[in-house]
Amino acid sequence: MKGANADPCVTTISKLKSRSTNATGNSQNFFRTRRKRQNSATMVNLLTVRTFSLYRFTSAWPVVSRPGAFLAGAVTRCTTIRSTSQECRQPRQRQNHVARIFIELWEGLRIAARSISGQKLRSFLTMLGIVIGIVTVTGMFTIINGLERAFENSLSMLGTNVLYVEKYGWFMSPSEWIAQRNRPNITADLVNDIRSQARYVNAVAPSVGSSRPVRYRDRALYGIYIEGSTPEAARISDIDLDAGRWYSQVDLQTTRPVAVIGSEVAEELFPNEQALGKRIRIGGTRFEVIGVLKRQGKFMGVFSFDEQVQVPISTFERLFGRYRSVTIEAKVASGDVMHLAEDELTGIVRTARGVDAAEENNFEINKAQAFRDQIGQVKATIYAIGVFLTGLALVVGGIGVMNIMFVSVKERTREIGVRKAVGAPRRAILIQFLIEAVGVCVGAGIIGVAFSGGLVLIISQFIPAYLAPGTVLLAFSICVGVGIVFGIVPAWNAARQNPIDALRYS
Repeated sequence: MKGANADPCVTTISKLKSRSTNATGNSQNFFRTRRKRQNSATMVNLLTVRTFSLYRFTSAWPVVSRPGAFLAGAVTRCTTIRSTSQECRQPRQRQNHVARIFIELWEGLRIAARSISGQKLRSFLTMLGIVIGIVTVTGMFTIINGLERAFENSLSMLGTNVLYVEKYGWFMSPSEWIAQRNRPNITADLVNDIRSQARYVNAVAPSVGSSRPVRYRDRALYGIYIEGSTPEAARISDIDLDAGRWYSQVDLQTTRPVAVIGSEVAEELFPNEQALGKRIRIGGTRFEVIGVLKRQGKFMGVFSFDEQVQVPISTFERLFGRYRSVTIEAKVASGDVMHLAEDELTGIVRTARGVDAAEENNFEINKAQAFRDQIGQVKATIYAIGVFLTGLALVVGGIGVMNIMFVSVKERTREIGVRKAVGAPRRAILIQFLIEAVGVCVGAGIIGVAFSGGLVLIISQFIPAYLAPGTVLLAFSICVGVGIVFGIVPAWNAARQNPIDALRYS
């Protein structure tokens, strides 16, 4: 009981004790509650694990033997929680793994560059075999690409979808040439038969040629090809003019001495003046220049279409004779009917030349496919030689790379031990030596491609040559492949070394 005269100190002490007791009780309640929550969380986790295990264990049971809807709902919630937690952790783990890979690649690149630059002479001698292989493969594809480009350009000069009726075949053996030499000449009269009977031919023209010197004042060109034909030849061969016109039907009928000259002839005879209207001398006869052909280039790198003169065939035969065998050029309507047109043309020509049904043809029908067959054989030969030489050089160079990598692994055994002792995984050691082997081969590839670029300039002076970007990419791909194939064994030996034994190595 509190009296009126109660001591103030005693009262204060009593209040403090009361507050202390209450604080103690509240603190105990707080920690008790917290402990209960932790125990509850532990039980929930335990329930999650056991329920998930129970779900996995009973997943093979029939549906009727599984727990009830409550347990199924609990399992679904627990599985969702665990999968969500894993999905949150996976991106970070993936990022860390990718970062480690990049770091190992960068370290391997730095160490490999330092090793290669530290042994310059040894690295260069190792590269020589690979350089020879790369020069061989790039040279092979350079020649093949150049031949293909020249081939396509040359076929476009001949005209598209054109058949040629001639006395001789384009590609024949010496014995075949002897047999074909006795055939009767092809005459220009066949043009009328083909024009009136052929259904798949749009245009037809005779063609005959000879080489003659061409002169203008004090300038002269020798060995110029003089070709006589009809106005339809421009349509068959898709001829383009740089200046002037093509000869007409009137020029053909009146045998006028007119000429259409090639661009090279115009440049040589008229370097500082206009060629049109000038009179040139062909074999002693004056011809008026009425047109100049556009520049076309050389056919298969041999015959130049720019060093020719086109005249009417009537004028040609009047001045140079009719005793030659002519070529009949027939332009087919479409490439889809080439075989039909060839069969039709064969029948028309056999009938016109009086060939018996039991006799062989006394003429040849040539077409561009003959050139494709020949270029295919040339390509196959070049491929065979190039693949053999390239494979031999790359194997020799690859063995040299493998040998020098084994030496490098032996010399750096203690370095490997130190790296593995501080935690470097096998993958890092493997990547380091693989990068070094590939680096040596890629360096050889750079030297080989640079050398091939200069070689192309020399080759192109004699035969068509073209260094395509795809060839350069192929060369570097081969270098990477050789580095991996011949560097994997030394790199794997380095990665498998025991760090303790490696540190003891001296």
